[in-house]
Amino acid sequence: QVQLVESGGGLVQPGGSLRLSCAASGSIFNLRAMGWYRQAPGKQRELVAHITNGGSITYAYSVKGRFTISSDNAKRTVSLQMNSLEPEDTAVYYCNADVLAGTNWRTYWGQGTQVTVSS
Repeated sequence: QVQLVESGGGLVQPGGSLRLSCAASGSIFNLRAMGWYRQAPGKQRELVAHITNGGSITYAYSVKGRFTISSDNAKRTVSLQMNSLEPEDTAVYYCNADVLAGTNWRTYWGQGTQVTVSS
């Protein structure tokens, strides 16, 4: 069993910052990538940022220059520093990880953490 636990969401004013963190634990033989997705009310879940264990990073166009993803492969953690937050960033943010647990690679998801940007 693999668990992803997120932390760091909350309410912030426009222009403010938040830092999300996610830790993976459980029966993990290998981990090749971690990332953050978000889902706003009435919208589909979308990629925010993704990082591989080799350091390759992808950002959604809407967050480039404002968000920074980082990871610690040894600790199996991924973080998302979010600056210059906008009301449009309001969503539930989900951590995910591509994990080798047993003999198969699978994608696991956290339970989500709410980020609300509002004055």
